[in-house]
Amino acid sequence: MGILENKARARLFYKYLSQVYDQINPFIWNEEMRTEALSLLEFEDAEMVLDVGCGTGFATEGLLEHVDTVYALDQSEHQLEKAYAKFGKTGGPAQFHRGDAERLPFQTDTFDIVWSSGSIEYWPEPVLALREFNRVLKPGGQVLVVGPNYPENPIAQVLADAMMLFYDEHEADRMFKDAGFEEVKHLFQGPSYEPEVAITTIARAPE
Repeated sequence: MGILENKARARLFYKYLSQVYDQINPFIWNEEMRTEALSLLEFEDAEMVLDVGCGTGFATEGLLEHVDTVYALDQSEHQLEKAYAKFGKTGGPAQFHRGDAERLPFQTDTFDIVWSSGSIEYWPEPVLALREFNRVLKPGGQVLVVGPNYPENPIAQVLADAMMLFYDEHEADRMFKDAGFEEVKHLFQGPSYEPEVAITTIARAPE
């Protein structure tokens, strides 16, 4: 388990990263990648959408191009403060909650879509969190998760394993299927200089 796959250390990490997150993020996860990921989802009948690990609200902003309201959750108060500055803390199109991906504060069968980008790598128990996603999704609901693709270079692999969760499509298959999802598919994404830095997985909750 990597050093940042720990909730307390991840919160401390984002206490400082939140100060520059919006300036750094476009080099790793940009609008073009977000748009491509959003195109994988079916929004036509979606009313209830959840963004887990919303951070400063980059994905929330993209989701709001497709739906009127997004429920957004993060464990970092410092990241959420940045999101509040963009959308307002209450009463706006983004309904923010501070909470844990492994214990979502929502009722079963609530959401049509659960989205999470740039968060799974910090979860100590990713399958447990994915099971929570499955629980709060309506039958047949969609899930989309963006995480870091496992590097091919052996030195990079050692660094990746020491830091946080990196995984390939085979591990993604295992995690999502262990969590009870069906129709599991993957897309590799990245900026032009690193086109496969991210692995985006889409799947459905059972009907």
